[in-house]
Formats: sequence, C-alpha cells, structure tokens
Amino acid sequence: MPQKLNSITTLKKLWPFIKPFKKALFVAVFGLLLNAATDATLISLTKPLLDNGLMDKNYSLLILIAITIVGLILLRGLSNYISTYCLSWLSGKVVTKFRQMIFHHLIKSPISFHDKQSIGDLVSVITFNTQMLSKASSDALIILIREITYAVGLCIVMLYGSWKLASVLIILVPLIIFIAQFIAKKFRHTIASMQAGMGQITVASDEMLKGHKEVLIFNAKEYEKRNFNIITDKVRSGMLKIEIVSRLSTPLIQLIATTGLGFILYLVASQNLDITPGSFTVVFSAMVAVMRPLRELTSLHVELQKGAVACESLFELLNSPLEHDNGTIVVDRVKGNIEFKNVTYTYPTRNTPALNNFCLKIDAGQTIALVGRSGAGKSTIASLLPRFYDISKGEILIDSINIQQYTLKSLRKQIGYVSQNVHLFNGTIAENIAYGEKELHSEDDILRAAKQANAIEFINKLEHGINTEIGDNGILLSGGQRQRIAIARVLLRDNPILIFDEATSALDNESEKLIQKALEVLQKNRTSIIIAHRLSTIEKADRILVIDDGKVIEDGNHEALIKLNGIYAQMHKMQFNS
Repeated sequence: MPQKLNSITTLKKLWPFIKPFKKALFVAVFGLLLNAATDATLISLTKPLLDNGLMDKNYSLLILIAITIVGLILLRGLSNYISTYCLSWLSGKVVTKFRQMIFHHLIKSPISFHDKQSIGDLVSVITFNTQMLSKASSDALIILIREITYAVGLCIVMLYGSWKLASVLIILVPLIIFIAQFIAKKFRHTIASMQAGMGQITVASDEMLKGHKEVLIFNAKEYEKRNFNIITDKVRSGMLKIEIVSRLSTPLIQLIATTGLGFILYLVASQNLDITPGSFTVVFSAMVAVMRPLRELTSLHVELQKGAVACESLFELLNSPLEHDNGTIVVDRVKGNIEFKNVTYTYPTRNTPALNNFCLKIDAGQTIALVGRSGAGKSTIASLLPRFYDISKGEILIDSINIQQYTLKSLRKQIGYVSQNVHLFNGTIAENIAYGEKELHSEDDILRAAKQANAIEFINKLEHGINTEIGDNGILLSGGQRQRIAIARVLLRDNPILIFDEATSALDNESEKLIQKALEVLQKNRTSIIIAHRLSTIEKADRILVIDDGKVIEDGNHEALIKLNGIYAQMHKMQFNS
C-alpha cells in the first residue's frame, strides 16, 4: 500500500524536484505577491478618491490618482504575466523531470514487475498523474500566495477604512475555515477513485486497439462498449461529485459573506457608526472583493489533496524494485560455455517451481535444442540466462563465472534473443534491425543482416526498401516477415550466445527452410539454445533435451533419441505421421 501523504509531506517530497528551479519559483512568488498587492491597493484608492478628490473637488489629486491607477494596472498585468510564465515553465520542468524519471525507472524494472502491472495503469501514471500533480501544485501555489496575500491586503484596507466594520469579517473567518476543512475531507477518496478510473480507461482503450481483430471475430463489440461505458460513467460520476462538492463551497461562502455585508449595512443605516462615504465604500468594496480569495482558499485543500493523491502513485512507482545489477565484470566476448547448477526458480504467480534443481552443461559452440510440452520449463531456461528473472537457488555460469558477477549490460551484449512473440518498434525496417545500435552499423551492415535472414527479398519489393515504415509493432508486415526482421536484428549483432524461442514458429515451410539455412551458418562457432515444437527444425542439433516439469528426462542427438524410443521418439512419430 502506498504511504498516505498529507499536504506538508507532499510539499517536502516535491521540494527536491523544485529546488533546481527555485529562482523561477521565487520570481513567480514575487509576481503573485505584487499582483495581489496591486489589487488591494486599487481598492484602497477608493477612499481618497471619494473623500479627498470628489468631495473636496481636488482635481490635482484626481489626476494623480488616475495616473496611479493606470500605473497599478500596468504593474498588475506585468506581474500576472511574469508569475504565470514562471509557474508554467516551472511546472513543465517538474512534469518533464517526473516523466523522465518514471520512464527511466520502468526501463530498469525487472520483468517480474511488468508481469504484474497493467500497461494502461503505467501509461496513466506517466501521463495523467504527472499532469495532475503539476496542475494541482501550480494551482495550489497561486491560491496559497496570491489569494492569501490578496485577502490579507483587503483586510488591511478594511481596517484602514473602518476597524469596527472590518471586525465583522474577522468573526466570520473561523466558520469559513471550518467549511474548507470539511470539504477537503470529502475529496480524497473520490480523487483516488477518479485516478484509478483514468488508468482503467487507458487499459480498456489499449486492449481494444491491440485486440481489435479478436473483438470483431468474437462479436464482442457490444461487450467492449458496455465495459467502456461503465468505466467512463464511473469516472464521470467521480468528477461530477468533485464539482458538486467543490461548487457547493461557493454559495456557502457567499452566503456567510453576504450576511456580514448585510450586518454592516444595518449598522450604517441605524447610524450607530460615524463613517465617511469613502470609508464606507472602501470597506464595502473590500468585503465584496474578499469573497473571491475566500472562495479560492476553500479549494486550496482540494488542490493539495489532488496533488497528494497523484504524488502517492508517482512515488509508489518510483519506490518499486529495480533490476539487481551488482556485477562488476565487463567482457567483450565470452567463449560461450554455459552451466546450470542445481537451479530452482518459481514464478511469483505460481506455487510450484518452473525449474527444480535443474542441471545442464553446454560446451562453447554447441547447439542445444529444448523440446517438451507447454509449461515444461523450456522458455524459463531461456529467460534465466539473460537474467530476465533471477533464480532463488543454484547458479548459472558462463565461462565458469556466475552470471550475476557480470554487469547486466555486458551479460546481455553476449546474448542474441529471438522470442516467439516478436516485438517491432514503430519506425523503419532499418531502425528495427539496428535497434539500439543504429550509430554503430552502416546501411551495408543492415542489408547484409537482412540478406542472411532471407528478408531482403520482400524488403526489395517495398517502395522505400529498408527505410519503409512498418507501423505499430510491425502491423504492416506479415508474421513471417516480422520474424525475419527480428532474426536479422540478432544476426547484425554477432552475439556469441544465441537463444531462439520458437523463432521460426510464424514462418511458412518455404521461409522456414531459408531461415534454417541462415541459422545453420550463424550457429557455427556460437553456443545456441533452440526451443522448438517443430522437430524438423532441430534434427541437426548437437544435443536435444526433452524437458518435463523443470527437469531433463532425455538427452542425446536426434538419432540416439529415436533409437531410445522414448518421449522424443513418440513426439517425432506424432508430428510426422499426422
């Protein structure tokens, strides 16, 4: 559960992010103070304008006051512009800093963290919550500085006009504060609920867009519409509740203030006070004007609650665990000897181990194939080697060194990985093949890798060749084409260890044969781990391991396992007799 933050704690947590830009903050605060002071001064001029200027027909004073008013209006506009600009610049910097930190944090987060998180919720934190924090913080600062200064200035103006009349407002202040605190308490749960709802909207939208074909083929359009309507109606209801409670404060404050004004008029009408027209006007005008800062101050708690709720989610995410990267060994190129020694691993969402006391030794340059039923532990073996997950027991060694002793960057530089579920990025074919290392490879290098992956044939048929945009996750390419781009991406890097997790699953028979030839060339002098359901693709492997319940139950080459007439031989018969 995230730590519940109050307004003071929120400000303390935010200060390190604001501190580098404190000059802009101080300028903004000065502008807000100046803006509020000019507003209060303009009202205070009513007294000399009426009593000394108009009543005494002092035209020189009237001209002086007119010039002063014009100067104050100019100063007011300038201070408002400066404070608004500085706050916008500051909030933009803070939002950008938060978004960059969260993005960088998510990049460094372990796969196990992402397995448990919804993409929509994470996107909502990066976009909506950071923006809500920025807006709430800047709005709260404006209210806190400008409106309080304005209210204090108006109180001084009222005391200057008539301290007896001003005392009426002072009596009403505790009641107004009580209303503001009461309203603020009603907001926190609703704001948190609305924030969660925004995440659900992002999730629902993301799932519908990514699974649009499934929505159509399963006739689930009405189901998705109903689900989305329920979520959006819930968010709308929460926002309406916030508006209702928030807007309720305005008439309450106005009613209280109007009661005070009515009482002042009664005192004047009953002639209990000896007051000049200028003094009465300045007090009356200040009391009317003070309704605005009082109304805004009631929303101060609301804005701070919005900021606190957003801040909680942001810091909860930033406090989530990162990948452990305590290794110190950096190596240019390993030989490729791999050993799993008594490795046990259990996924956080499962009770039984995916691998249980698993042992496997692979010599450098060997091609190892892993076969077995789904859920037997094959992909887990492939995921543990690049440390997508960290084991709970045992050791995994590369060249007799525990993989945790390598830096993550150095370790993963040794491994080329192609999974069954290929992900391509929105960009060109060239950008995807050279992903992460674009500046290190020439166009000739990229074309060579594409040719080795037998992708060049379809690439050359495209209007822009390797510079063709392929859309979100390569949606403009077929499954086989996407797979060949992913294989070319690995070929370009020339890694000493290769992992192919169902790498040819999306290919037709003709493409599969072409890729097999490319892989056979690629696997020379490299350690290769191939996970496959199609046994025809692994017959030439040096060793074939049958995995079941996280253990090796058969180990040998194709001919030896066929002679053994065990599980592999049965699997082979089933595939080739079907």
